[in-house]
Amino acid sequence: MSHPPVTRRHGLMQMAALGGIPLLSPGLAMARPRAPDLAAFRRVIDQQQPEALKRLQSWIALPSIAAENRNMEAGAQMMIDLLKEAGFQTAVKMPTDGHPGVFATLDAGAPVTIGMYFMYDVKQFDPSEWMSPPLEARVVDKPGVGKALIGRGATNQKGPEATFLAALQAFKGTGQRLPVNIVLVAEGEEEIGSPHFHQVVRKPEVLAALARCHSVFMPFASQSLQGDVSINLGAKGIIELELIASTRAWGRGSNGDIHSSYKAELDSAVWRLVKALSTLVSEDGNDPAIDGWFEHVKPLTARQKELIAQTVATTKEEDVKKAMGVQKWVRDLSYRDALERLASQPTVNIEGINAGYTGQGGKTILPSKATAKIDCRLVPDQTAAEAADKLKAHLAKRGYGDIEVKVTGGYDPTQTDEHSGLIKASTLVYAAEKTPYTFNPRLAGSWPGYLFTSAPVSLPAGHFGLGHGSGAHAPNEYYLIESDLPAVRGMTGATLSHVAFLYALAAIGG
Repeated sequence: MSHPPVTRRHGLMQMAALGGIPLLSPGLAMARPRAPDLAAFRRVIDQQQPEALKRLQSWIALPSIAAENRNMEAGAQMMIDLLKEAGFQTAVKMPTDGHPGVFATLDAGAPVTIGMYFMYDVKQFDPSEWMSPPLEARVVDKPGVGKALIGRGATNQKGPEATFLAALQAFKGTGQRLPVNIVLVAEGEEEIGSPHFHQVVRKPEVLAALARCHSVFMPFASQSLQGDVSINLGAKGIIELELIASTRAWGRGSNGDIHSSYKAELDSAVWRLVKALSTLVSEDGNDPAIDGWFEHVKPLTARQKELIAQTVATTKEEDVKKAMGVQKWVRDLSYRDALERLASQPTVNIEGINAGYTGQGGKTILPSKATAKIDCRLVPDQTAAEAADKLKAHLAKRGYGDIEVKVTGGYDPTQTDEHSGLIKASTLVYAAEKTPYTFNPRLAGSWPGYLFTSAPVSLPAGHFGLGHGSGAHAPNEYYLIESDLPAVRGMTGATLSHVAFLYALAAIGG
Protein backbone atom coordinates (compact mmCIF):
# COMPACT_ATOMS: atom_id res chain seq x y z
CA MET A 1 0.00 0.00 0.00
CA SER A 2 1.06 3.60 -0.43
CA HIS A 3 0.03 6.99 0.87
CA PRO A 4 -0.70 10.15 -1.12
CA PRO A 5 2.33 12.21 -2.17
CA VAL A 6 3.76 14.31 0.64
CA THR A 7 3.48 17.95 -0.39
CA ARG A 8 5.87 20.65 0.82
CA ARG A 9 3.22 21.95 3.22
CA HIS A 10 2.45 18.43 4.37
CA GLY A 11 6.16 17.82 4.94
CA LEU A 12 6.46 20.98 7.02
CA MET A 13 3.48 19.92 9.10
CA GLN A 14 5.09 16.53 9.71
CA MET A 15 8.26 18.15 10.95
CA ALA A 16 6.29 20.61 13.03
CA ALA A 17 4.27 17.92 14.71
CA LEU A 18 7.15 15.53 15.26
CA GLY A 19 10.27 17.63 15.36
CA GLY A 20 9.48 20.88 17.13
CA ILE A 21 9.18 23.32 14.20
CA PRO A 22 6.52 26.04 14.87
CA LEU A 23 3.21 24.95 13.39
CA LEU A 24 0.97 27.16 11.23
CA SER A 25 1.44 30.40 13.16
CA PRO A 26 3.74 31.69 15.92
CA GLY A 27 0.79 32.21 18.29
CA LEU A 28 -0.52 28.72 17.81
CA ALA A 29 2.95 27.24 18.13
CA MET A 30 3.38 28.92 21.52
CA ALA A 31 0.02 27.58 22.69
CA ARG A 32 0.93 24.00 21.93
CA PRO A 33 3.98 22.02 23.03
CA ARG A 34 6.94 21.38 20.81
CA ALA A 35 7.86 17.76 20.20
CA PRO A 36 11.02 16.76 22.07
CA ASP A 37 13.87 14.71 20.73
CA LEU A 38 12.21 11.39 19.89
CA ALA A 39 15.59 9.72 20.12
CA ALA A 40 15.56 10.45 23.86
CA PHE A 41 12.18 8.79 24.12
CA ARG A 42 13.46 5.80 22.18
CA ARG A 43 16.34 5.35 24.61
CA VAL A 44 13.96 5.33 27.57
CA ILE A 45 11.51 3.03 25.80
CA ASP A 46 14.32 0.56 25.11
CA GLN A 47 15.39 0.70 28.78
CA GLN A 48 11.82 0.15 29.96
CA GLN A 49 10.97 -2.62 27.48
CA PRO A 50 11.62 -5.59 29.84
CA GLU A 51 9.24 -4.04 32.36
CA ALA A 52 6.68 -3.27 29.65
CA LEU A 53 6.78 -6.86 28.41
CA LYS A 54 6.41 -8.22 31.94
CA ARG A 55 3.43 -5.90 32.47
CA LEU A 56 1.74 -7.27 29.35
CA GLN A 57 2.44 -10.87 30.36
CA SER A 58 0.96 -10.29 33.81
CA TRP A 59 -2.14 -8.75 32.24
CA ILE A 60 -2.63 -11.71 29.90
CA ALA A 61 -2.25 -14.08 32.86
CA LEU A 62 -5.50 -12.63 34.24
CA PRO A 63 -8.16 -13.30 31.59
CA SER A 64 -11.44 -11.44 32.04
CA ILE A 65 -14.05 -13.30 30.01
CA ALA A 66 -17.50 -11.74 30.15
CA ALA A 67 -19.22 -14.70 28.50
CA GLU A 68 -18.00 -16.94 31.32
CA ASN A 69 -18.27 -14.32 34.10
CA ARG A 70 -14.59 -14.98 34.74
CA ASN A 71 -12.37 -12.54 36.65
CA MET A 72 -14.52 -9.54 35.81
CA GLU A 73 -14.13 -7.60 39.06
CA ALA A 74 -10.44 -8.50 39.21
CA GLY A 75 -10.04 -7.48 35.57
CA ALA A 76 -11.59 -4.08 36.18
CA GLN A 77 -9.34 -3.56 39.21
CA MET A 78 -6.24 -4.52 37.23
CA MET A 79 -7.28 -2.05 34.54
CA ILE A 80 -7.47 0.65 37.21
CA ASP A 81 -4.09 -0.30 38.65
CA LEU A 82 -2.42 -0.23 35.22
CA LEU A 83 -3.85 3.19 34.45
CA LYS A 84 -2.80 4.70 37.76
CA GLU A 85 0.68 3.22 37.38
CA ALA A 86 0.89 4.88 33.95
CA GLY A 87 0.09 8.31 35.36
CA PHE A 88 -3.69 8.71 35.44
CA GLN A 89 -4.61 10.76 38.51
CA THR A 90 -8.09 9.28 38.70
CA ALA A 91 -9.33 5.81 37.71
CA VAL A 92 -12.57 4.46 39.14
CA LYS A 93 -14.77 1.45 38.62
CA MET A 94 -18.11 2.24 36.97
CA PRO A 95 -20.92 -0.17 37.91
CA THR A 96 -23.39 -1.20 35.21
CA ASP A 97 -26.26 -3.67 35.01
CA GLY A 98 -23.61 -6.12 33.80
CA HIS A 99 -19.86 -6.13 34.30
CA PRO A 100 -18.13 -2.93 35.43
CA GLY A 101 -16.44 -0.34 33.28
CA VAL A 102 -13.62 2.04 34.18
CA PHE A 103 -13.44 5.85 33.92
CA ALA A 104 -10.05 7.55 34.17
CA THR A 105 -8.55 10.99 33.64
CA LEU A 106 -5.03 12.29 33.19
CA ASP A 107 -4.67 16.06 33.51
CA ALA A 108 -1.35 17.23 32.05
CA GLY A 109 -2.31 20.90 32.09
CA ALA A 110 -2.42 20.85 28.28
CA PRO A 111 -4.69 22.98 26.08
CA VAL A 112 -5.89 19.88 24.17
CA THR A 113 -7.80 16.91 25.58
CA ILE A 114 -8.32 13.60 23.82
CA GLY A 115 -10.59 10.67 24.58
CA MET A 116 -9.54 7.02 24.63
CA TYR A 117 -11.34 3.69 24.59
CA PHE A 118 -9.94 0.54 26.21
CA MET A 119 -11.35 -2.94 26.76
CA TYR A 120 -10.07 -5.29 29.44
CA ASP A 121 -11.98 -8.42 28.42
CA VAL A 122 -10.87 -11.19 26.06
CA LYS A 123 -12.45 -14.05 24.13
CA GLN A 124 -12.85 -17.59 25.42
CA PHE A 125 -10.17 -20.16 24.61
CA ASP A 126 -9.51 -23.91 24.55
CA PRO A 127 -5.91 -24.53 25.72
CA SER A 128 -5.75 -27.82 23.79
CA GLU A 129 -5.85 -25.86 20.52
CA TRP A 130 -2.84 -23.66 21.34
CA MET A 131 0.86 -24.19 20.58
CA SER A 132 1.70 -22.80 24.04
CA PRO A 133 -0.53 -22.20 27.08
CA PRO A 134 -2.66 -19.13 26.26
CA LEU A 135 -2.22 -17.55 29.70
CA GLU A 136 1.56 -17.96 29.93
CA ALA A 137 2.19 -15.32 27.25
CA ARG A 138 5.39 -16.95 26.05
CA VAL A 139 7.62 -15.09 23.62
CA VAL A 140 8.49 -17.47 20.79
CA ASP A 141 10.39 -17.27 17.52
CA LYS A 142 8.10 -16.78 14.56
CA PRO A 143 10.26 -17.61 11.52
CA GLY A 144 10.54 -14.75 9.06
CA VAL A 145 8.60 -12.42 11.34
CA GLY A 146 10.39 -12.09 14.68
CA LYS A 147 9.76 -12.77 18.34
CA ALA A 148 6.05 -12.89 19.11
CA LEU A 149 4.09 -13.15 22.32
CA ILE A 150 1.48 -15.94 22.15
CA GLY A 151 -1.55 -15.51 24.39
CA ARG A 152 -5.23 -14.79 24.63
CA GLY A 153 -5.65 -11.05 24.32
CA ALA A 154 -2.17 -10.61 22.85
CA THR A 155 -3.35 -8.48 19.94
CA ASN A 156 -7.01 -8.07 20.86
CA GLN A 157 -6.54 -5.79 22.72
CA LYS A 158 -4.06 -6.06 25.57
CA GLY A 159 -0.91 -5.91 23.45
CA PRO A 160 -1.74 -2.59 21.74
CA GLU A 161 -3.16 -1.15 24.97
CA ALA A 162 -0.10 -2.18 26.99
CA THR A 163 2.01 -0.56 24.27
CA PHE A 164 0.18 2.73 24.73
CA LEU A 165 0.64 2.48 28.49
CA ALA A 166 4.35 1.94 27.83
CA ALA A 167 4.33 5.24 25.93
CA LEU A 168 2.91 6.97 29.01
CA GLN A 169 5.62 5.31 31.10
CA ALA A 170 8.17 6.75 28.66
CA PHE A 171 6.90 10.27 29.37
CA LYS A 172 7.49 9.61 33.04
CA GLY A 173 10.94 8.20 32.30
CA THR A 174 12.01 11.21 30.26
CA GLY A 175 10.47 13.67 32.70
CA GLN A 176 8.38 15.17 29.88
CA ARG A 177 4.85 16.42 30.42
CA LEU A 178 2.23 14.92 28.13
CA PRO A 179 1.18 17.31 25.33
CA VAL A 180 -2.49 16.36 25.81
CA ASN A 181 -4.88 15.56 28.64
CA ILE A 182 -6.61 12.18 28.44
CA VAL A 183 -10.14 11.04 29.24
CA LEU A 184 -10.34 7.25 29.11
CA VAL A 185 -13.31 4.90 29.29
CA ALA A 186 -12.88 1.13 29.41
CA GLU A 187 -15.27 -1.80 29.42
CA GLY A 188 -15.22 -5.51 30.16
CA GLU A 189 -17.99 -6.60 27.78
CA GLU A 190 -16.70 -5.78 24.30
CA GLU A 191 -16.43 -9.45 23.41
CA ILE A 192 -20.14 -9.99 24.12
CA GLY A 193 -21.34 -6.99 22.13
CA SER A 194 -20.94 -4.21 24.75
CA PRO A 195 -24.49 -4.55 26.12
CA HIS A 196 -23.93 -2.14 29.02
CA PHE A 197 -21.12 0.15 27.89
CA HIS A 198 -23.60 2.91 27.11
CA GLN A 199 -24.31 3.05 30.84
CA VAL A 200 -20.67 4.05 31.39
CA VAL A 201 -20.32 6.55 28.56
CA ARG A 202 -23.62 8.30 29.28
CA LYS A 203 -23.05 8.92 32.95
CA PRO A 204 -23.10 12.72 33.50
CA GLU A 205 -19.51 12.94 34.75
CA VAL A 206 -18.22 10.93 31.76
CA LEU A 207 -20.20 12.98 29.24
CA ALA A 208 -18.89 16.17 30.84
CA ALA A 209 -15.31 14.92 30.53
CA LEU A 210 -15.78 13.78 26.92
CA ALA A 211 -17.23 17.19 26.06
CA ARG A 212 -13.72 18.58 26.54
CA CYS A 213 -12.22 16.15 24.00
CA HIS A 214 -11.65 16.71 20.30
CA SER A 215 -11.53 13.01 19.32
CA VAL A 216 -11.51 9.46 20.68
CA PHE A 217 -9.21 6.63 19.67
CA MET A 218 -8.21 3.14 20.68
CA PRO A 219 -4.70 1.65 20.31
CA PHE A 220 -4.41 -0.86 17.51
CA ALA A 221 -1.74 -3.07 15.94
CA SER A 222 -2.37 -1.69 12.47
CA GLN A 223 0.49 -2.99 10.33
CA SER A 224 0.31 -5.96 8.00
CA LEU A 225 3.34 -8.19 7.51
CA GLN A 226 4.20 -6.01 4.51
CA GLY A 227 4.39 -3.00 6.82
CA ASP A 228 1.46 -1.04 5.40
CA VAL A 229 -1.45 0.38 7.38
CA SER A 230 -5.14 0.66 6.54
CA ILE A 231 -6.73 3.68 8.24
CA ASN A 232 -10.32 2.74 9.04
CA LEU A 233 -12.85 5.53 8.61
CA GLY A 234 -15.57 3.62 10.39
CA ALA A 235 -16.69 0.19 11.52
CA LYS A 236 -19.67 -2.05 11.07
CA GLY A 237 -22.16 -2.41 13.88
CA ILE A 238 -23.26 -5.76 15.25
CA ILE A 239 -25.97 -7.67 17.01
CA GLU A 240 -25.16 -10.94 18.73
CA LEU A 241 -27.98 -13.30 19.57
CA GLU A 242 -29.07 -16.85 20.18
CA LEU A 243 -31.92 -18.63 18.40
CA ILE A 244 -33.33 -21.37 20.60
CA ALA A 245 -35.75 -23.96 19.26
CA SER A 246 -37.38 -26.39 21.69
CA THR A 247 -40.16 -28.91 21.36
CA ARG A 248 -41.66 -27.61 24.61
CA ALA A 249 -42.01 -24.04 23.30
CA TRP A 250 -43.18 -25.36 19.94
CA GLY A 251 -45.82 -27.59 21.49
CA ARG A 252 -44.86 -30.54 19.30
CA GLY A 253 -42.67 -33.62 19.66
CA SER A 254 -41.42 -34.97 22.97
CA ASN A 255 -40.82 -32.67 25.94
CA GLY A 256 -37.36 -34.20 26.39
CA ASP A 257 -34.74 -36.08 24.39
CA ILE A 258 -36.02 -39.44 23.20
CA HIS A 259 -34.79 -42.46 21.20
CA SER A 260 -34.22 -41.54 17.56
CA SER A 261 -36.42 -44.40 16.35
CA TYR A 262 -39.42 -42.25 17.28
CA LYS A 263 -38.52 -39.67 14.62
CA ALA A 264 -41.01 -41.35 12.31
CA GLU A 265 -43.86 -40.10 14.49
CA LEU A 266 -42.36 -37.07 16.27
CA ASP A 267 -41.20 -33.60 15.23
CA SER A 268 -37.58 -32.48 15.65
CA ALA A 269 -36.45 -29.23 17.32
CA VAL A 270 -33.14 -29.46 15.47
CA TRP A 271 -34.69 -29.63 12.02
CA ARG A 272 -37.03 -26.80 12.98
CA LEU A 273 -34.06 -24.62 13.83
CA VAL A 274 -32.24 -25.59 10.63
CA LYS A 275 -35.30 -24.73 8.53
CA ALA A 276 -35.71 -21.41 10.34
CA LEU A 277 -32.05 -20.54 9.84
CA SER A 278 -32.28 -21.25 6.13
CA THR A 279 -34.91 -18.51 5.73
CA LEU A 280 -32.46 -15.86 7.00
CA VAL A 281 -30.14 -16.03 3.98
CA SER A 282 -30.05 -16.61 0.24
CA GLU A 283 -29.76 -20.12 -1.16
CA ASP A 284 -25.95 -19.99 -1.11
CA GLY A 285 -25.91 -18.57 2.41
CA ASN A 286 -24.19 -15.34 1.41
CA ASP A 287 -26.87 -12.64 1.33
CA PRO A 288 -29.21 -11.74 4.20
CA ALA A 289 -32.81 -12.52 3.26
CA ILE A 290 -34.53 -11.08 6.34
CA ASP A 291 -37.59 -9.02 5.48
CA GLY A 292 -36.70 -5.33 5.16
CA TRP A 293 -33.05 -5.94 6.04
CA PHE A 294 -31.73 -3.62 3.32
CA GLU A 295 -34.33 -0.90 3.85
CA HIS A 296 -31.88 1.53 5.45
CA VAL A 297 -28.59 0.25 4.05
CA LYS A 298 -26.60 3.22 2.78
CA PRO A 299 -24.70 2.49 -0.46
CA LEU A 300 -21.01 3.26 -0.76
CA THR A 301 -20.27 6.77 -1.95
CA ALA A 302 -18.16 7.48 -5.00
CA ARG A 303 -15.32 8.54 -2.67
CA GLN A 304 -15.53 5.31 -0.70
CA LYS A 305 -15.35 3.28 -3.89
CA GLU A 306 -12.35 5.38 -4.94
CA LEU A 307 -10.59 4.56 -1.66
CA ILE A 308 -11.21 0.86 -2.22
CA ALA A 309 -9.84 1.13 -5.76
CA GLN A 310 -6.69 2.76 -4.37
CA THR A 311 -6.26 -0.14 -1.95
CA VAL A 312 -6.65 -2.66 -4.75
CA ALA A 313 -4.12 -0.81 -6.89
CA THR A 314 -1.48 -0.81 -4.17
CA THR A 315 -2.08 -4.25 -2.63
CA LYS A 316 -1.06 -7.70 -3.78
CA GLU A 317 -4.17 -9.83 -3.69
CA GLU A 318 -2.16 -13.00 -3.26
CA ASP A 319 -0.44 -11.59 -0.16
CA VAL A 320 -3.83 -10.86 1.35
CA LYS A 321 -5.16 -14.31 0.52
CA LYS A 322 -2.08 -15.97 1.96
CA ALA A 323 -2.25 -13.98 5.19
CA MET A 324 -5.94 -14.83 5.62
CA GLY A 325 -5.73 -18.42 4.40
CA VAL A 326 -8.30 -17.60 1.70
CA GLN A 327 -8.88 -19.98 -1.21
CA LYS A 328 -11.50 -17.99 -3.15
CA TRP A 329 -13.57 -14.90 -2.55
CA VAL A 330 -17.30 -15.46 -2.26
CA ARG A 331 -18.93 -16.25 -5.62
CA ASP A 332 -15.46 -16.02 -7.22
CA LEU A 333 -15.61 -12.23 -7.11
CA SER A 334 -12.69 -10.08 -8.17
CA TYR A 335 -10.57 -8.62 -5.37
CA ARG A 336 -12.09 -5.17 -5.85
CA ASP A 337 -15.66 -6.49 -5.83
CA ALA A 338 -14.88 -8.56 -2.74
CA LEU A 339 -13.55 -5.47 -0.92
CA GLU A 340 -16.55 -3.40 -1.94
CA ARG A 341 -18.80 -6.14 -0.66
CA LEU A 342 -16.82 -6.35 2.59
CA ALA A 343 -17.30 -2.63 3.21
CA SER A 344 -20.88 -2.26 2.00
CA GLN A 345 -22.79 -5.40 2.89
CA PRO A 346 -24.49 -6.39 6.15
CA THR A 347 -24.14 -10.06 7.09
CA VAL A 348 -25.89 -12.90 8.88
CA ASN A 349 -23.38 -15.39 10.27
CA ILE A 350 -23.79 -18.62 12.23
CA GLU A 351 -21.04 -18.71 14.88
CA GLY A 352 -21.99 -22.16 16.10
CA ILE A 353 -24.83 -24.63 16.56
CA ASN A 354 -25.38 -26.82 19.58
CA ALA A 355 -27.89 -29.65 19.64
CA GLY A 356 -28.08 -33.21 20.86
CA TYR A 357 -25.02 -35.39 21.22
CA THR A 358 -21.66 -34.28 19.80
CA GLY A 359 -19.26 -36.58 21.65
CA GLN A 360 -17.27 -39.58 20.44
CA GLY A 361 -19.22 -42.16 18.48
CA GLY A 362 -22.94 -42.03 17.85
CA LYS A 363 -25.86 -41.67 20.25
CA THR A 364 -29.20 -42.34 18.65
CA ILE A 365 -31.39 -39.66 20.20
CA LEU A 366 -33.99 -37.22 18.94
CA PRO A 367 -33.02 -33.93 20.65
CA SER A 368 -35.69 -31.71 22.12
CA LYS A 369 -33.69 -28.49 21.95
CA ALA A 370 -31.28 -26.76 19.55
CA THR A 371 -29.42 -23.45 19.82
CA ALA A 372 -27.66 -21.38 17.19
CA LYS A 373 -25.35 -18.50 18.03
CA ILE A 374 -25.67 -15.75 15.43
CA ASP A 375 -23.96 -12.47 14.71
CA CYS A 376 -25.17 -9.90 12.21
CA ARG A 377 -22.85 -7.14 11.01
CA LEU A 378 -24.55 -3.85 10.25
CA VAL A 379 -23.69 -0.91 7.99
CA PRO A 380 -24.92 2.71 7.95
CA ASP A 381 -27.82 3.52 8.29
CA GLN A 382 -28.95 0.31 10.01
CA THR A 383 -29.31 0.23 13.79
CA ALA A 384 -28.94 -2.65 16.20
CA ALA A 385 -32.48 -2.20 17.54
CA GLU A 386 -33.99 -2.18 14.06
CA ALA A 387 -32.04 -5.29 13.04
CA ALA A 388 -33.17 -7.28 16.07
CA ASP A 389 -36.81 -6.28 15.54
CA LYS A 390 -36.73 -7.20 11.86
CA LEU A 391 -35.20 -10.61 12.55
CA LYS A 392 -37.87 -11.43 15.12
CA ALA A 393 -40.66 -10.25 12.81
CA HIS A 394 -39.22 -12.27 9.91
CA LEU A 395 -39.29 -15.50 11.92
CA ALA A 396 -42.77 -14.86 13.31
CA LYS A 397 -44.17 -14.14 9.83
CA ARG A 398 -42.97 -17.58 8.68
CA GLY A 399 -44.49 -19.44 11.60
CA TYR A 400 -41.34 -19.61 13.74
CA GLY A 401 -42.58 -17.34 16.50
CA ASP A 402 -41.95 -20.07 19.07
CA ILE A 403 -38.19 -19.89 18.44
CA GLU A 404 -36.72 -17.77 21.20
CA VAL A 405 -34.57 -14.85 20.00
CA LYS A 406 -32.21 -13.85 22.79
CA VAL A 407 -30.22 -10.71 21.94
CA THR A 408 -27.05 -10.78 24.03
CA GLY A 409 -25.38 -7.59 22.81
CA GLY A 410 -24.87 -5.20 19.95
CA TYR A 411 -24.50 -1.64 18.77
CA ASP A 412 -24.79 0.61 15.73
CA PRO A 413 -22.23 1.21 12.95
CA THR A 414 -19.84 4.16 13.15
CA GLN A 415 -18.25 6.55 10.64
CA THR A 416 -15.54 9.25 10.90
CA ASP A 417 -14.65 11.91 8.32
CA GLU A 418 -11.29 11.43 6.64
CA HIS A 419 -10.60 15.17 7.10
CA SER A 420 -11.07 15.10 10.88
CA GLY A 421 -8.22 16.04 13.20
CA LEU A 422 -7.93 12.45 14.40
CA ILE A 423 -7.33 11.10 10.91
CA LYS A 424 -4.99 13.97 10.00
CA ALA A 425 -2.87 13.24 13.09
CA SER A 426 -2.70 9.56 12.11
CA THR A 427 -1.51 10.35 8.60
CA LEU A 428 1.11 12.77 9.95
CA VAL A 429 2.72 10.04 12.03
CA TYR A 430 2.47 7.32 9.40
CA ALA A 431 3.93 9.59 6.74
CA ALA A 432 6.76 10.70 9.01
CA GLU A 433 7.50 7.03 9.73
CA LYS A 434 7.46 6.36 5.97
CA THR A 435 4.74 3.80 6.61
CA PRO A 436 2.53 3.30 3.52
CA TYR A 437 -1.14 3.79 4.27
CA THR A 438 -4.49 3.79 2.54
CA PHE A 439 -7.95 4.65 3.77
CA ASN A 440 -10.52 1.93 4.36
CA PRO A 441 -14.14 3.15 4.23
CA ARG A 442 -15.18 0.77 6.97
CA LEU A 443 -13.67 -1.88 9.22
CA ALA A 444 -15.52 -5.14 8.69
CA GLY A 445 -15.17 -5.87 12.39
CA SER A 446 -16.95 -3.94 15.09
CA TRP A 447 -16.29 -1.81 18.17
CA PRO A 448 -18.71 0.42 20.09
CA GLY A 449 -17.41 3.61 18.51
CA TYR A 450 -20.97 4.75 17.79
CA LEU A 451 -21.19 5.89 21.41
CA PHE A 452 -18.54 8.48 20.58
CA THR A 453 -19.48 9.42 17.01
CA SER A 454 -23.23 9.78 17.68
CA ALA A 455 -25.06 12.26 19.88
CA PRO A 456 -24.61 13.42 22.54
CA VAL A 457 -20.80 12.93 22.29
CA SER A 458 -20.50 13.45 18.50
CA LEU A 459 -16.71 13.18 18.11
CA PRO A 460 -14.42 11.63 15.49
CA ALA A 461 -13.42 8.15 16.68
CA GLY A 462 -11.08 5.50 15.33
CA HIS A 463 -7.87 3.53 15.75
CA PHE A 464 -4.16 4.27 15.71
CA GLY A 465 -0.92 2.37 16.14
CA LEU A 466 2.05 0.80 14.44
CA GLY A 467 3.04 -2.78 15.24
CA HIS A 468 1.61 -6.10 14.18
CA GLY A 469 -0.50 -8.88 15.64
CA SER A 470 -2.86 -11.54 14.38
CA GLY A 471 -5.14 -14.40 15.42
CA ALA A 472 -7.77 -12.40 17.30
CA HIS A 473 -10.48 -14.77 18.63
CA ALA A 474 -8.46 -17.75 17.34
CA PRO A 475 -5.91 -20.14 18.81
CA ASN A 476 -2.29 -18.94 18.86
CA GLU A 477 -3.21 -15.26 18.89
CA TYR A 478 0.01 -13.28 18.86
CA TYR A 479 1.54 -9.80 19.19
CA LEU A 480 4.91 -8.97 17.67
CA ILE A 481 7.49 -8.00 20.29
CA GLU A 482 10.70 -7.90 18.21
CA SER A 483 10.40 -7.57 14.45
CA ASP A 484 12.70 -9.17 11.87
CA LEU A 485 10.87 -7.23 9.14
CA PRO A 486 12.38 -3.79 8.46
CA ALA A 487 9.02 -2.23 7.59
CA VAL A 488 7.14 -3.62 10.60
CA ARG A 489 7.54 -2.19 14.09
CA GLY A 490 7.99 -4.34 17.16
CA MET A 491 6.66 -3.29 20.55
CA THR A 492 9.27 -0.57 21.13
CA GLY A 493 8.69 0.98 17.72
CA ALA A 494 4.94 0.86 18.25
CA THR A 495 5.40 2.50 21.65
CA LEU A 496 7.35 5.35 20.06
CA SER A 497 4.59 5.81 17.48
CA HIS A 498 2.14 6.54 20.30
CA VAL A 499 4.48 9.19 21.70
CA ALA A 500 4.57 10.84 18.27
CA PHE A 501 0.81 10.48 17.88
CA LEU A 502 0.11 12.35 21.11
CA TYR A 503 2.24 15.22 19.87
CA ALA A 504 0.50 15.14 16.50
CA LEU A 505 -2.91 15.27 18.20
CA ALA A 506 -1.74 18.26 20.24
CA ALA A 507 -0.47 19.98 17.09
CA ILE A 508 -3.65 19.36 15.09
CA GLY A 509 -5.80 20.41 18.03
CA GLY A 510 -9.16 19.37 16.68
